Amino acid sequence: MTESPAPRGVWLETLSWPEAKEKIDQGWPVVVPIGAISKEHGAHLPLNTDYLVARELAIRIAQELPVIIAPVLTLGYYPAFVRYPGTQHLRPETFQAMLADVFDKLVRDGVTRIAVVNTGVSTEAPLRIAVREFYGRTGVRLLTADIASLGKSTKALMQQQLGGHGDEAETSMILAIAPHAVRFDKAVVDYGHALEAPKTVFYVPTIFDGDPASGPDYSVSGVRGDPTLATADKGRAILADMAAELVAGLRASFPGKLA
Repeated sequence: MTESPAPRGVWLETLSWPEAKEKIDQGWPVVVPIGAISKEHGAHLPLNTDYLVARELAIRIAQELPVIIAPVLTLGYYPAFVRYPGTQHLRPETFQAMLADVFDKLVRDGVTRIAVVNTGVSTEAPLRIAVREFYGRTGVRLLTADIASLGKSTKALMQQQLGGHGDEAETSMILAIAPHAVRFDKAVVDYGHALEAPKTVFYVPTIFDGDPASGPDYSVSGVRGDPTLATADKGRAILADMAAELVAGLRASFPGKLA
């Protein structure tokens, strides 16, 4: 049996402070994963679904590249799911203040290259504001990659009519990462009223709600999509695709540092 090569990257949390200083002084880029550790994903997936995905993507990045992986940021702005027990949610200004503090400290430590891997959707808007404000204030340009823009070549694997949360894609990834955590017997098809919704250019804010009269908010299970179509093989393909895009993007963004 062939052993996998040793990871080229390191997790910040496993280093001593002199080891961290040495790598920072050498100019190692830092990757900051964001993944909710307690956010509803239907009755079939654990609350830490986003955390599991964020950590898995970080592991795959560290396998390929000499980067420092910062601790996963596990709290964020998740307004669509506040009606579900267990979901932890920060106000946007609180989330942005936390991001600013994390980024500030990295820069004070001497880090000059920072990339954020964000596995949320509602976190996209406040995150982009935070990194733009940070750049204006410090002159340090942070990169961000959001989950919705990743995995382009494997989107064709999805058989559901539409997705978005706790769906075929997310369930497939957790089946690949932590199959024991999936309560597959509790997975249900749930499109809410999304299939009948008019297709327009407008963004429609939603707060998931079990009331059928709640219009676009309606979700009987806290899911949007068809998780019953999920497989571990699809999950492995999606994760490999996403990780490859992230590795390629980091190499292109930090030439000379990530050969």
